[in-house]
Amino acid sequence: MIRIDSKGTNDAEEIIEEMERDLELQEDGELVQRAQAGDREAFGELIRRHRRQIYGYARRLTQEPFLAEDIVQDALVRAFLHLGTLVDVARFLPWLHRIVRNQAYTRLRSNPLMKEKPLSSLQRSEEEGGSDGADWSNLDHILQRLSASYTKQASDAANPEEHVMRRQLLDMISSMLSCLNRRERQIFESHFFDHLSPQEIAKLFSLSSSNVYQIISRSRKKVANQRVRVIIDHYIADRKDWGVMMTKQLPKSTDNHDNACGTWTSAAWALYRMLGYTEQKLSLAQVMGYTGHAFRITICQEDVHIAGPTMFPFRELLTRGLNNLGWSARIVETQDKREVIGENTNLLDPSVLTSAAKEKRPMQEDLPAALDLIHYAVDKGTPVLTWDLSIPEFGIIYGYDDERRTLYTMEVMKDGELPYDHLGRGTLEELFVLALDERKELDPRAMLRGALEMALQHYRGEEAPLDRAERGLRAYDAWIGAFRGGKIEPNGNAYNAAVVHDARYYAAEFLSGISAEWQGSGEEDTQLRKLSAEAAKAYRQIAEQLHELAKLFPFPAGDDPNLRENGERAVQVLRTVKTLEERAVSLLEQMYAALA
Repeated sequence: MIRIDSKGTNDAEEIIEEMERDLELQEDGELVQRAQAGDREAFGELIRRHRRQIYGYARRLTQEPFLAEDIVQDALVRAFLHLGTLVDVARFLPWLHRIVRNQAYTRLRSNPLMKEKPLSSLQRSEEEGGSDGADWSNLDHILQRLSASYTKQASDAANPEEHVMRRQLLDMISSMLSCLNRRERQIFESHFFDHLSPQEIAKLFSLSSSNVYQIISRSRKKVANQRVRVIIDHYIADRKDWGVMMTKQLPKSTDNHDNACGTWTSAAWALYRMLGYTEQKLSLAQVMGYTGHAFRITICQEDVHIAGPTMFPFRELLTRGLNNLGWSARIVETQDKREVIGENTNLLDPSVLTSAAKEKRPMQEDLPAALDLIHYAVDKGTPVLTWDLSIPEFGIIYGYDDERRTLYTMEVMKDGELPYDHLGRGTLEELFVLALDERKELDPRAMLRGALEMALQHYRGEEAPLDRAERGLRAYDAWIGAFRGGKIEPNGNAYNAAVVHDARYYAAEFLSGISAEWQGSGEEDTQLRKLSAEAAKAYRQIAEQLHELAKLFPFPAGDDPNLRENGERAVQVLRTVKTLEERAVSLLEQMYAALA
Protein backbone atom coordinates (compact mmCIF):
# COMPACT_ATOMS: atom_id res chain seq x y z
CA MET A 1 0.00 0.00 0.00
CA ILE A 2 1.23 3.54 -0.83
CA ARG A 3 0.97 6.04 2.01
CA ILE A 4 0.51 9.71 1.12
CA ASP A 5 2.30 11.82 3.67
CA SER A 6 2.48 15.55 4.28
CA LYS A 7 4.63 16.15 1.25
CA GLY A 8 1.49 15.88 -0.86
CA THR A 9 0.42 13.84 -3.82
CA ASN A 10 3.42 14.64 -6.03
CA ASP A 11 5.68 12.23 -4.15
CA ALA A 12 3.01 9.53 -4.35
CA GLU A 13 2.65 10.02 -8.10
CA GLU A 14 6.44 9.78 -8.48
CA ILE A 15 6.46 6.55 -6.52
CA ILE A 16 3.68 5.11 -8.69
CA GLU A 17 5.51 6.12 -11.88
CA GLU A 18 8.72 4.58 -10.55
CA MET A 19 6.88 1.32 -9.76
CA GLU A 20 5.37 1.28 -13.25
CA ARG A 21 8.80 1.77 -14.80
CA ASP A 22 10.09 -1.04 -12.61
CA LEU A 23 7.34 -3.35 -13.86
CA GLU A 24 8.05 -2.45 -17.47
CA LEU A 25 11.70 -3.49 -17.08
CA GLN A 26 10.91 -6.93 -15.68
CA GLU A 27 10.70 -10.13 -17.71
CA ASP A 28 7.43 -12.02 -18.05
CA GLY A 29 8.65 -14.74 -15.69
CA GLU A 30 9.39 -12.26 -12.92
CA LEU A 31 5.98 -10.63 -13.35
CA VAL A 32 4.25 -14.02 -13.22
CA GLN A 33 5.99 -14.86 -9.97
CA ARG A 34 4.95 -11.53 -8.47
CA ALA A 35 1.40 -11.97 -9.72
CA GLN A 36 1.25 -15.47 -8.25
CA ALA A 37 2.28 -13.91 -4.93
CA GLY A 38 -0.72 -11.56 -5.10
CA ASP A 39 0.72 -8.53 -6.91
CA ARG A 40 -2.18 -7.39 -9.10
CA GLU A 41 -0.11 -4.60 -10.67
CA ALA A 42 2.27 -7.26 -12.02
CA PHE A 43 -0.64 -9.15 -13.59
CA GLY A 44 -1.91 -5.87 -15.03
CA GLU A 45 1.48 -5.26 -16.66
CA LEU A 46 1.39 -8.74 -18.23
CA ILE A 47 -2.02 -8.00 -19.72
CA ARG A 48 -0.94 -4.55 -20.92
CA ARG A 49 2.00 -6.15 -22.75
CA HIS A 50 0.14 -8.94 -24.44
CA ARG A 51 -3.51 -7.93 -24.76
CA ARG A 52 -3.19 -6.63 -28.32
CA GLN A 53 -1.47 -9.83 -29.45
CA ILE A 54 -4.01 -12.19 -27.87
CA TYR A 55 -6.87 -10.10 -29.26
CA GLY A 56 -5.33 -10.42 -32.73
CA TYR A 57 -5.04 -14.17 -32.19
CA ALA A 58 -8.71 -14.43 -31.11
CA ARG A 59 -9.70 -12.27 -34.08
CA ARG A 60 -7.88 -14.61 -36.49
CA LEU A 61 -9.65 -17.60 -34.97
CA THR A 62 -13.15 -16.13 -35.08
CA GLN A 63 -13.03 -13.54 -37.88
CA GLU A 64 -15.47 -11.63 -35.68
CA PRO A 65 -14.23 -8.60 -33.66
CA PHE A 66 -16.98 -8.54 -31.03
CA LEU A 67 -16.78 -12.29 -30.40
CA ALA A 68 -12.99 -12.00 -30.19
CA GLU A 69 -13.31 -9.30 -27.52
CA ASP A 70 -15.64 -11.49 -25.44
CA ILE A 71 -13.24 -14.41 -25.73
CA VAL A 72 -10.32 -12.27 -24.60
CA GLN A 73 -12.25 -11.00 -21.57
CA ASP A 74 -13.21 -14.55 -20.54
CA ALA A 75 -9.67 -15.77 -21.10
CA LEU A 76 -8.17 -13.02 -18.92
CA VAL A 77 -10.51 -13.87 -16.08
CA ARG A 78 -9.56 -17.55 -16.33
CA ALA A 79 -5.87 -16.67 -16.53
CA PHE A 80 -6.10 -14.58 -13.37
CA LEU A 81 -7.95 -17.32 -11.49
CA HIS A 82 -5.61 -20.13 -12.58
CA LEU A 83 -2.28 -18.30 -12.71
CA GLY A 84 -1.08 -20.30 -9.72
CA THR A 85 -1.18 -23.50 -11.79
CA LEU A 86 1.39 -22.17 -14.27
CA VAL A 87 4.63 -23.99 -13.43
CA ASP A 88 6.93 -22.75 -16.22
CA VAL A 89 6.62 -19.03 -15.57
CA ALA A 90 8.71 -18.22 -18.66
CA ARG A 91 5.93 -19.65 -20.86
CA PHE A 92 3.17 -17.28 -19.79
CA LEU A 93 2.34 -16.13 -23.32
CA PRO A 94 1.95 -19.63 -24.87
CA TRP A 95 -0.12 -20.59 -21.80
CA LEU A 96 -2.35 -17.57 -22.32
CA HIS A 97 -2.69 -18.40 -26.02
CA ARG A 98 -3.86 -21.87 -25.08
CA ILE A 99 -6.58 -20.45 -22.81
CA VAL A 100 -7.72 -18.12 -25.61
CA ARG A 101 -7.80 -21.00 -28.08
CA ASN A 102 -9.83 -23.18 -25.72
CA GLN A 103 -12.30 -20.36 -25.13
CA ALA A 104 -12.55 -19.82 -28.89
CA TYR A 105 -13.26 -23.52 -29.48
CA THR A 106 -16.01 -23.45 -26.85
CA ARG A 107 -17.66 -20.38 -28.36
CA LEU A 108 -17.38 -21.59 -31.94
CA ARG A 109 -18.83 -25.00 -31.14
CA SER A 110 -21.95 -23.28 -29.82
CA ASN A 111 -22.26 -21.05 -32.89
CA PRO A 112 -23.54 -22.98 -35.97
CA LEU A 113 -22.56 -20.12 -38.28
CA MET A 114 -18.91 -20.56 -37.33
CA LYS A 115 -18.75 -24.32 -37.81
CA GLU A 116 -18.11 -23.94 -41.54
CA LYS A 117 -14.61 -22.63 -40.86
CA PRO A 118 -11.92 -25.24 -41.53
CA LEU A 119 -10.24 -26.56 -38.42
CA SER A 120 -6.87 -25.61 -39.86
CA SER A 121 -7.82 -21.96 -39.42
CA LEU A 122 -8.19 -22.68 -35.71
CA GLN A 123 -4.72 -24.18 -35.47
CA ARG A 124 -2.46 -21.56 -37.05
CA SER A 125 -0.36 -19.63 -34.55
CA GLU A 126 3.31 -19.21 -33.86
CA GLU A 127 2.52 -20.00 -30.22
CA GLU A 128 0.54 -23.15 -31.08
CA GLY A 129 2.76 -25.39 -29.01
CA GLY A 130 0.53 -24.97 -25.94
CA SER A 131 1.60 -25.12 -22.35
CA ASP A 132 3.69 -28.25 -22.83
CA GLY A 133 5.64 -26.74 -25.72
CA ALA A 134 5.50 -29.86 -27.90
CA ASP A 135 5.93 -29.21 -31.61
CA TRP A 136 3.71 -31.90 -33.14
CA SER A 137 5.12 -31.29 -36.62
CA ASN A 138 8.63 -32.29 -35.55
CA LEU A 139 9.25 -35.87 -34.40
CA ASP A 140 12.75 -35.05 -33.13
CA HIS A 141 11.32 -32.37 -30.86
CA ILE A 142 8.67 -34.76 -29.54
CA LEU A 143 11.32 -37.38 -28.75
CA GLN A 144 13.38 -34.73 -27.01
CA ARG A 145 10.37 -33.77 -24.88
CA LEU A 146 9.67 -37.41 -24.14
CA SER A 147 13.27 -37.95 -23.12
CA ALA A 148 13.20 -34.97 -20.76
CA SER A 149 9.95 -36.14 -19.20
CA TYR A 150 11.12 -39.75 -18.92
CA THR A 151 14.38 -38.95 -17.19
CA LYS A 152 13.05 -36.28 -14.83
CA GLN A 153 10.03 -38.08 -13.39
CA ALA A 154 11.85 -39.07 -10.19
CA SER A 155 13.23 -35.59 -9.56
CA ASP A 156 9.76 -34.11 -9.99
CA ALA A 157 8.31 -36.05 -7.05
CA ALA A 158 8.86 -33.05 -4.77
CA ASN A 159 6.75 -30.87 -7.09
CA PRO A 160 3.34 -32.57 -7.55
CA GLU A 161 2.03 -30.01 -10.06
CA GLU A 162 5.00 -30.36 -12.40
CA HIS A 163 4.91 -34.12 -11.99
CA VAL A 164 1.25 -34.19 -13.08
CA MET A 165 1.97 -32.02 -16.10
CA ARG A 166 4.82 -34.26 -17.21
CA ARG A 167 2.69 -37.33 -16.62
CA GLN A 168 -0.02 -35.86 -18.85
CA LEU A 169 2.56 -35.19 -21.54
CA LEU A 170 3.67 -38.81 -21.41
CA ASP A 171 0.07 -40.04 -21.54
CA MET A 172 -0.67 -37.84 -24.54
CA ILE A 173 2.08 -39.27 -26.70
CA SER A 174 2.73 -42.70 -25.24
CA SER A 175 0.34 -44.09 -27.83
CA MET A 176 2.99 -43.18 -30.39
CA LEU A 177 5.10 -46.02 -29.03
CA SER A 178 2.27 -48.55 -29.04
CA CYS A 179 3.10 -49.41 -32.63
CA LEU A 180 6.40 -51.02 -31.56
CA ASN A 181 6.80 -54.62 -30.49
CA ARG A 182 8.46 -55.42 -27.16
CA ARG A 183 12.02 -55.71 -28.49
CA GLU A 184 11.69 -52.60 -30.70
CA ARG A 185 10.37 -50.56 -27.79
CA GLN A 186 13.14 -51.68 -25.46
CA ILE A 187 15.81 -50.68 -27.94
CA PHE A 188 14.00 -47.48 -28.92
CA GLU A 189 13.63 -46.35 -25.30
CA SER A 190 17.21 -47.34 -24.49
CA HIS A 191 18.45 -45.11 -27.29
CA PHE A 192 16.16 -42.07 -26.99
CA PHE A 193 15.38 -42.07 -23.27
CA ASP A 194 18.37 -43.73 -21.61
CA HIS A 195 20.76 -42.17 -24.15
CA LEU A 196 22.65 -45.40 -24.77
CA SER A 197 24.74 -45.64 -27.91
CA PRO A 198 23.97 -48.32 -30.52
CA GLN A 199 27.16 -50.11 -29.44
CA GLU A 200 26.04 -50.15 -25.79
CA ILE A 201 22.58 -51.36 -26.80
CA ALA A 202 24.14 -54.10 -28.93
CA LYS A 203 26.00 -55.46 -25.90
CA LEU A 204 22.93 -55.16 -23.70
CA PHE A 205 20.69 -57.16 -26.06
CA SER A 206 23.34 -59.44 -27.61
CA LEU A 207 22.89 -57.95 -31.07
CA SER A 208 25.26 -56.61 -33.67
CA SER A 209 25.58 -52.84 -34.00
CA SER A 210 24.19 -53.00 -37.54
CA ASN A 211 21.07 -54.76 -36.26
CA VAL A 212 20.57 -52.08 -33.63
CA TYR A 213 20.90 -49.34 -36.23
CA GLN A 214 18.31 -51.11 -38.41
CA ILE A 215 15.89 -51.54 -35.50
CA ILE A 216 16.22 -47.89 -34.45
CA SER A 217 15.70 -46.71 -38.03
CA ARG A 218 12.70 -48.98 -38.57
CA SER A 219 11.20 -48.06 -35.21
CA ARG A 220 11.61 -44.37 -35.85
CA LYS A 221 9.67 -44.68 -39.11
CA LYS A 222 6.91 -46.65 -37.35
CA VAL A 223 6.67 -44.03 -34.60
CA ALA A 224 6.54 -41.23 -37.20
CA ASN A 225 3.60 -42.97 -38.91
CA GLN A 226 1.91 -43.58 -35.57
CA ARG A 227 2.26 -39.90 -34.69
CA VAL A 228 0.22 -38.98 -37.78
CA ARG A 229 -2.40 -41.58 -36.87
CA VAL A 230 -2.68 -40.13 -33.35
CA ILE A 231 -3.21 -36.65 -34.77
CA ILE A 232 -5.88 -37.96 -37.14
CA ASP A 233 -7.59 -39.77 -34.26
CA HIS A 234 -7.79 -36.51 -32.34
CA TYR A 235 -8.93 -34.68 -35.47
CA ILE A 236 -11.82 -37.10 -36.07
CA ALA A 237 -12.75 -36.92 -32.38
CA ASP A 238 -12.81 -33.12 -32.61
CA ARG A 239 -15.15 -33.33 -35.62
CA LYS A 240 -17.50 -35.52 -33.60
CA ASP A 241 -17.39 -33.02 -30.74
CA TRP A 242 -18.27 -30.25 -33.15
CA GLY A 243 -21.29 -32.22 -34.32
CA VAL A 244 -20.39 -31.78 -38.00
CA MET A 245 -21.33 -34.18 -40.78
CA MET A 246 -19.25 -37.36 -40.59
CA THR A 247 -19.88 -38.57 -44.14
CA LYS A 248 -20.67 -36.81 -47.38
CA GLN A 249 -20.52 -37.55 -51.10
CA LEU A 250 -21.03 -35.01 -53.85
CA PRO A 251 -22.86 -36.10 -57.01
CA LYS A 252 -20.49 -37.69 -59.51
CA SER A 253 -21.44 -35.31 -62.28
CA THR A 254 -23.08 -31.93 -62.81
CA ASP A 255 -25.18 -30.46 -65.56
CA ASN A 256 -22.19 -29.28 -67.58
CA HIS A 257 -20.25 -32.56 -67.25
CA ASP A 258 -20.23 -34.61 -70.41
CA ASN A 259 -19.29 -38.05 -69.07
CA ALA A 260 -18.01 -39.04 -72.51
CA CYS A 261 -15.77 -35.98 -72.54
CA GLY A 262 -12.17 -36.33 -71.47
CA THR A 263 -8.62 -35.27 -72.11
CA TRP A 264 -5.22 -36.86 -71.80
CA THR A 265 -4.15 -33.88 -69.65
CA SER A 266 -5.33 -35.12 -66.26
CA ALA A 267 -4.65 -31.80 -64.49
CA ALA A 268 -7.04 -29.99 -66.83
CA TRP A 269 -9.61 -32.79 -66.54
CA ALA A 270 -9.51 -32.56 -62.74
CA LEU A 271 -9.85 -28.76 -62.86
CA TYR A 272 -12.80 -29.09 -65.25
CA ARG A 273 -14.54 -31.60 -62.98
CA MET A 274 -13.92 -29.43 -59.91
CA LEU A 275 -15.12 -26.20 -61.55
CA GLY A 276 -18.25 -28.00 -62.76
CA TYR A 277 -19.62 -27.86 -59.20
CA THR A 278 -19.50 -24.06 -59.19
CA GLU A 279 -21.76 -21.49 -60.81
CA GLN A 280 -19.06 -20.77 -63.40
CA LYS A 281 -19.99 -23.01 -66.31
CA LEU A 282 -17.04 -23.65 -68.61
CA SER A 283 -16.34 -26.10 -71.39
CA LEU A 284 -13.34 -28.41 -71.20
CA ALA A 285 -11.76 -26.43 -74.06
CA GLN A 286 -12.12 -23.21 -72.07
CA VAL A 287 -10.54 -24.78 -68.99
CA MET A 288 -7.69 -26.16 -71.11
CA GLY A 289 -7.14 -22.78 -72.75
CA TYR A 290 -7.44 -20.38 -69.83
CA THR A 291 -5.29 -22.55 -67.54
CA GLY A 292 -2.58 -22.86 -70.20
CA HIS A 293 -2.66 -26.66 -70.51
CA ALA A 294 -3.75 -26.55 -74.17
CA PHE A 295 -0.39 -25.02 -75.11
CA ARG A 296 2.09 -27.03 -72.99
CA ILE A 297 4.70 -29.55 -74.08
CA THR A 298 7.58 -30.97 -72.00
CA ILE A 299 9.80 -33.70 -73.44
CA CYS A 300 12.39 -35.63 -71.44
CA GLN A 301 15.64 -35.90 -73.37
CA GLU A 302 16.88 -39.26 -74.69
CA ASP A 303 14.00 -41.53 -73.57
CA VAL A 304 10.84 -39.29 -73.84
CA HIS A 305 9.82 -40.40 -70.36
CA ILE A 306 6.15 -40.66 -69.45
CA ALA A 307 6.67 -38.07 -66.67
CA GLY A 308 7.17 -35.21 -69.15
CA PRO A 309 3.58 -33.84 -69.23
CA THR A 310 3.41 -33.60 -65.42
CA MET A 311 6.88 -32.10 -64.89
CA PHE A 312 5.78 -28.67 -63.79
CA PRO A 313 5.51 -26.84 -60.43
CA PHE A 314 1.99 -27.79 -59.40
CA ARG A 315 1.34 -24.90 -57.03
CA GLU A 316 2.60 -22.20 -59.36
CA LEU A 317 1.00 -23.38 -62.60
CA LEU A 318 -2.34 -24.58 -61.23
CA THR A 319 -2.80 -21.50 -59.06
CA ARG A 320 -1.93 -19.21 -61.91
CA GLY A 321 -4.31 -21.01 -64.25
CA LEU A 322 -7.15 -20.73 -61.74
CA ASN A 323 -6.36 -17.05 -61.26
CA ASN A 324 -7.03 -16.59 -64.97
CA LEU A 325 -10.55 -17.85 -64.24
CA GLY A 326 -10.95 -15.59 -61.22
CA TRP A 327 -10.29 -18.23 -58.55
CA SER A 328 -7.90 -18.33 -55.64
CA ALA A 329 -6.92 -21.68 -54.16
CA ARG A 330 -5.91 -23.36 -50.92
CA ILE A 331 -3.17 -25.97 -51.18
CA VAL A 332 -1.57 -28.58 -48.96
CA GLU A 333 1.57 -30.17 -50.43
CA THR A 334 4.76 -31.92 -49.47
CA GLN A 335 6.88 -30.26 -52.12
CA ASP A 336 6.64 -28.14 -55.24
CA LYS A 337 9.49 -29.51 -57.35
CA ARG A 338 8.80 -31.91 -60.19
CA GLU A 339 12.37 -32.27 -61.46
CA VAL A 340 12.92 -35.81 -60.15
CA ILE A 341 11.79 -38.36 -62.72
CA GLY A 342 10.30 -41.41 -61.05
CA GLU A 343 9.64 -44.84 -62.44
CA ASN A 344 7.04 -45.39 -65.16
CA THR A 345 4.26 -47.06 -63.18
CA ASN A 346 3.00 -48.76 -66.34
CA LEU A 347 6.24 -50.76 -66.40
CA LEU A 348 6.52 -51.56 -62.70
CA ASP A 349 5.67 -54.80 -61.00
CA PRO A 350 1.95 -54.51 -60.13
CA SER A 351 2.76 -55.42 -56.54
CA VAL A 352 4.22 -51.93 -55.91
CA LEU A 353 0.81 -50.38 -56.66
CA THR A 354 -1.12 -52.41 -54.08
CA SER A 355 -2.50 -51.29 -50.72
CA ALA A 356 0.06 -53.49 -49.00
CA ALA A 357 2.85 -51.60 -50.76
CA LYS A 358 1.40 -48.25 -49.65
CA GLU A 359 1.30 -49.44 -46.05
CA LYS A 360 5.09 -49.83 -46.16
CA ARG A 361 5.67 -46.24 -47.25
CA PRO A 362 5.94 -43.36 -44.77
CA MET A 363 2.82 -41.39 -43.96
CA GLN A 364 2.88 -37.73 -44.86
CA GLU A 365 3.24 -35.29 -41.96
CA ASP A 366 0.83 -32.91 -43.68
CA LEU A 367 -1.88 -35.56 -44.02
CA PRO A 368 -4.05 -34.10 -41.19
CA ALA A 369 -3.97 -30.68 -42.87
CA ALA A 370 -4.86 -32.29 -46.21
CA LEU A 371 -7.83 -34.09 -44.66
CA ASP A 372 -8.94 -30.84 -43.08
CA LEU A 373 -8.86 -29.13 -46.48
CA ILE A 374 -10.79 -32.00 -48.09
CA HIS A 375 -13.51 -31.82 -45.43
CA TYR A 376 -13.69 -28.05 -45.80
CA ALA A 377 -14.09 -28.16 -49.59
CA VAL A 378 -16.52 -31.07 -49.80
CA ASP A 379 -18.67 -29.59 -47.03
CA LYS A 380 -18.88 -26.41 -49.11
CA GLY A 381 -19.97 -28.41 -52.15
CA THR A 382 -16.83 -28.70 -54.29
CA PRO A 383 -14.38 -31.61 -54.70
CA VAL A 384 -10.64 -31.15 -54.40
CA LEU A 385 -7.96 -31.76 -56.99
CA THR A 386 -5.29 -34.19 -55.91
CA TRP A 387 -2.26 -36.07 -57.23
CA ASP A 388 -1.20 -39.71 -57.40
CA LEU A 389 -4.21 -41.45 -55.88
CA SER A 390 -3.27 -44.74 -57.51
CA ILE A 391 -0.96 -43.66 -60.37
CA PRO A 392 1.03 -40.43 -60.93
CA GLU A 393 -1.85 -38.50 -62.50
CA PHE A 394 -4.34 -35.93 -61.25
CA GLY A 395 -7.77 -36.81 -59.92
CA ILE A 396 -10.47 -35.50 -57.63
CA ILE A 397 -11.81 -36.39 -54.19
CA TYR A 398 -15.55 -35.81 -54.02
CA GLY A 399 -16.52 -37.35 -50.70
CA TYR A 400 -15.45 -38.72 -47.34
CA ASP A 401 -16.56 -41.12 -44.62
CA ASP A 402 -15.03 -40.40 -41.21
CA GLU A 403 -16.37 -43.60 -39.66
CA ARG A 404 -14.72 -45.79 -42.33
CA ARG A 405 -11.86 -43.30 -42.79
CA THR A 406 -12.36 -43.51 -46.54
CA LEU A 407 -12.14 -40.96 -49.34
CA TYR A 408 -14.30 -41.22 -52.47
CA THR A 409 -12.14 -40.56 -55.50
CA MET A 410 -12.16 -40.30 -59.27
CA GLU A 411 -8.95 -40.65 -61.26
CA VAL A 412 -8.60 -41.00 -65.03
CA MET A 413 -12.42 -41.12 -65.16
CA LYS A 414 -12.56 -44.15 -62.82
CA ASP A 415 -14.28 -44.18 -59.44
CA GLY A 416 -12.46 -45.51 -56.41
CA GLU A 417 -12.04 -45.43 -52.65
CA LEU A 418 -8.90 -44.57 -50.73
CA PRO A 419 -8.19 -44.98 -47.00
CA TYR A 420 -7.36 -41.72 -45.27
CA ASP A 421 -3.84 -42.85 -44.40
CA HIS A 422 -3.03 -43.91 -47.99
CA LEU A 423 -3.26 -40.36 -49.30
CA GLY A 424 0.25 -39.26 -50.30
CA ARG A 425 1.66 -42.80 -50.16
CA GLY A 426 1.75 -43.48 -53.90
CA THR A 427 4.83 -44.61 -55.77
CA LEU A 428 6.25 -41.06 -55.79
CA GLU A 429 5.35 -40.49 -52.10
CA GLU A 430 4.04 -36.98 -52.81
CA LEU A 431 1.04 -35.22 -51.30
CA PHE A 432 -0.79 -32.50 -53.20
CA VAL A 433 -4.34 -31.33 -52.50
CA LEU A 434 -5.90 -28.19 -53.99
CA ALA A 435 -9.29 -26.69 -53.13
CA LEU A 436 -11.09 -23.72 -54.63
CA ASP A 437 -11.23 -20.76 -52.28
CA GLU A 438 -12.75 -17.47 -53.40
CA ARG A 439 -13.82 -16.15 -56.79
CA LYS A 440 -14.00 -12.68 -58.22
CA GLU A 441 -15.42 -11.64 -61.55
CA LEU A 442 -12.77 -10.93 -64.17
CA ASP A 443 -12.99 -8.97 -67.35
CA PRO A 444 -12.76 -11.31 -70.40
CA ARG A 445 -9.78 -9.34 -71.62
CA ALA A 446 -7.91 -9.94 -68.37
CA MET A 447 -8.73 -13.66 -68.50
CA LEU A 448 -7.48 -14.06 -72.08
CA ARG A 449 -4.44 -11.88 -71.48
CA GLY A 450 -3.44 -14.03 -68.50
CA ALA A 451 -3.86 -17.23 -70.53
CA LEU A 452 -1.82 -15.93 -73.46
CA GLU A 453 0.92 -14.68 -71.15
CA MET A 454 1.22 -18.16 -69.61
CA ALA A 455 1.32 -19.81 -73.03
CA LEU A 456 3.93 -17.43 -74.46
CA GLN A 457 6.22 -17.71 -71.44
CA HIS A 458 6.06 -21.49 -71.77
CA TYR A 459 6.79 -21.45 -75.49
CA ARG A 460 9.75 -19.07 -75.02
CA GLY A 461 11.30 -21.25 -72.33
CA GLU A 462 10.93 -18.57 -69.63
CA GLU A 463 9.91 -21.09 -66.97
CA ALA A 464 12.48 -22.60 -64.61
CA PRO A 465 14.81 -24.91 -66.57
CA LEU A 466 14.83 -28.69 -66.09
CA ASP A 467 17.94 -30.88 -66.05
CA ARG A 468 16.65 -33.68 -68.25
CA ALA A 469 13.81 -32.09 -70.18
CA GLU A 470 12.93 -29.24 -72.49
CA ARG A 471 9.76 -27.16 -72.53
CA GLY A 472 7.97 -25.13 -75.19
CA LEU A 473 9.28 -24.91 -78.74
CA ARG A 474 12.66 -26.36 -77.74
CA ALA A 475 10.86 -29.53 -76.66
CA TYR A 476 10.39 -30.49 -80.33
CA ASP A 477 14.16 -30.41 -80.83
CA ALA A 478 14.59 -32.65 -77.78
CA TRP A 479 11.99 -35.07 -79.19
CA ILE A 480 13.72 -35.17 -82.57
CA GLY A 481 17.06 -35.72 -80.85
CA ALA A 482 15.59 -38.66 -78.91
CA PHE A 483 14.50 -40.33 -82.14
CA ARG A 484 18.00 -39.82 -83.53
CA GLY A 485 19.49 -41.34 -80.37
CA GLY A 486 17.45 -44.54 -80.60
CA LYS A 487 16.87 -44.94 -76.82
CA ILE A 488 13.20 -43.98 -76.62
CA GLU A 489 10.95 -45.84 -74.18
CA PRO A 490 7.88 -46.90 -76.24
CA ASN A 491 5.18 -46.46 -73.57
CA GLY A 492 6.36 -43.00 -72.55
CA ASN A 493 6.70 -41.86 -76.15
CA ALA A 494 3.17 -43.02 -76.97
CA TYR A 495 1.81 -41.19 -73.93
CA ASN A 496 3.54 -37.93 -74.85
CA ALA A 497 2.24 -38.16 -78.42
CA ALA A 498 -1.32 -38.65 -77.15
CA VAL A 499 -1.09 -35.80 -74.62
CA VAL A 500 0.36 -33.20 -77.00
CA HIS A 501 -2.02 -34.14 -79.82
CA ASP A 502 -4.99 -33.87 -77.48
CA ALA A 503 -3.79 -30.53 -76.07
CA ARG A 504 -3.44 -28.95 -79.51
CA TYR A 505 -6.94 -30.16 -80.44
CA TYR A 506 -8.32 -28.26 -77.45
CA ALA A 507 -6.15 -25.24 -78.26
CA ALA A 508 -7.90 -25.06 -81.62
CA GLU A 509 -11.32 -25.42 -79.94
CA PHE A 510 -10.49 -22.75 -77.38
CA LEU A 511 -9.29 -20.21 -79.96
CA SER A 512 -12.21 -20.98 -82.25
CA GLY A 513 -14.54 -20.16 -79.36
CA ILE A 514 -12.74 -16.87 -78.75
CA SER A 515 -13.18 -15.94 -82.40
CA ALA A 516 -16.89 -16.79 -82.40
CA GLU A 517 -17.89 -15.41 -79.00
CA TRP A 518 -15.66 -12.38 -78.45
CA GLN A 519 -17.71 -9.26 -77.75
CA GLY A 520 -16.93 -5.73 -78.88
CA SER A 521 -17.05 -3.78 -82.11
CA GLY A 522 -13.84 -1.80 -81.81
CA GLU A 523 -10.90 -2.16 -84.18
CA GLU A 524 -8.89 -4.11 -81.60
CA ASP A 525 -11.81 -6.50 -81.05
CA THR A 526 -12.19 -7.10 -84.75
CA GLN A 527 -8.46 -7.75 -85.05
CA LEU A 528 -8.57 -10.11 -82.08
CA ARG A 529 -11.37 -12.20 -83.61
CA LYS A 530 -9.44 -12.44 -86.87
CA LEU A 531 -6.18 -13.44 -85.19
CA SER A 532 -7.85 -16.04 -83.00
CA ALA A 533 -9.52 -17.60 -86.06
CA GLU A 534 -6.15 -17.83 -87.81
CA ALA A 535 -4.53 -19.28 -84.69
CA ALA A 536 -7.33 -21.85 -84.37
CA LYS A 537 -6.69 -22.92 -87.96
CA ALA A 538 -2.96 -23.29 -87.27
CA TYR A 539 -3.60 -25.45 -84.21
CA ARG A 540 -5.99 -27.66 -86.17
CA GLN A 541 -3.19 -28.31 -88.64
CA ILE A 542 -0.84 -29.06 -85.75
CA ALA A 543 -3.39 -31.46 -84.24
CA GLU A 544 -3.76 -33.27 -87.59
CA GLN A 545 0.00 -33.81 -87.83
CA LEU A 546 0.24 -34.99 -84.22
CA HIS A 547 -2.70 -37.33 -84.78
CA GLU A 548 -0.54 -39.12 -87.34
CA LEU A 549 2.23 -39.38 -84.75
CA ALA A 550 -0.23 -40.78 -82.19
CA LYS A 551 -1.44 -43.37 -84.70
CA LEU A 552 2.15 -44.33 -85.50
CA PHE A 553 2.82 -44.91 -81.78
CA PRO A 554 -0.51 -45.95 -80.24
CA PHE A 555 -0.80 -45.92 -76.46
CA PRO A 556 -0.01 -48.00 -74.44
CA ALA A 557 2.19 -50.33 -76.53
CA GLY A 558 3.72 -47.55 -78.58
CA ASP A 559 5.02 -49.82 -81.38
CA ASP A 560 8.82 -49.43 -81.83
CA PRO A 561 9.95 -45.78 -81.88
CA ASN A 562 13.59 -46.84 -82.21
CA LEU A 563 12.97 -48.61 -85.53
CA ARG A 564 14.69 -46.56 -88.22
CA GLU A 565 11.67 -46.30 -90.49
CA ASN A 566 9.40 -45.19 -87.65
CA GLY A 567 11.98 -42.72 -86.38
CA GLU A 568 12.44 -41.04 -89.74
CA ARG A 569 8.69 -40.60 -90.21
CA ALA A 570 8.34 -39.23 -86.65
CA VAL A 571 11.16 -36.71 -87.20
CA GLN A 572 9.47 -35.51 -90.40
CA VAL A 573 6.18 -34.99 -88.56
CA LEU A 574 7.81 -33.18 -85.65
CA ARG A 575 9.69 -30.81 -87.93
CA THR A 576 6.43 -29.91 -89.66
CA VAL A 577 4.70 -29.46 -86.31
CA LYS A 578 7.42 -27.18 -84.99
CA THR A 579 7.18 -24.95 -88.07
CA LEU A 580 3.40 -24.75 -87.71
CA GLU A 581 3.66 -24.06 -84.00
CA GLU A 582 6.15 -21.24 -84.53
CA ARG A 583 3.54 -19.65 -86.80
CA ALA A 584 0.85 -20.24 -84.15
CA VAL A 585 3.00 -18.65 -81.45
CA SER A 586 3.45 -15.57 -83.66
CA LEU A 587 -0.33 -15.27 -83.86
CA LEU A 588 -0.66 -15.61 -80.09
CA GLU A 589 1.88 -12.82 -79.67
CA GLN A 590 -0.19 -10.58 -81.95
CA MET A 591 -3.32 -11.43 -79.95
CA TYR A 592 -1.52 -10.54 -76.74
CA ALA A 593 -0.43 -7.20 -78.22
CA ALA A 594 -4.01 -6.46 -79.30
CA LEU A 595 -5.13 -6.86 -75.68
CA ALA A 596 -2.55 -4.41 -74.33
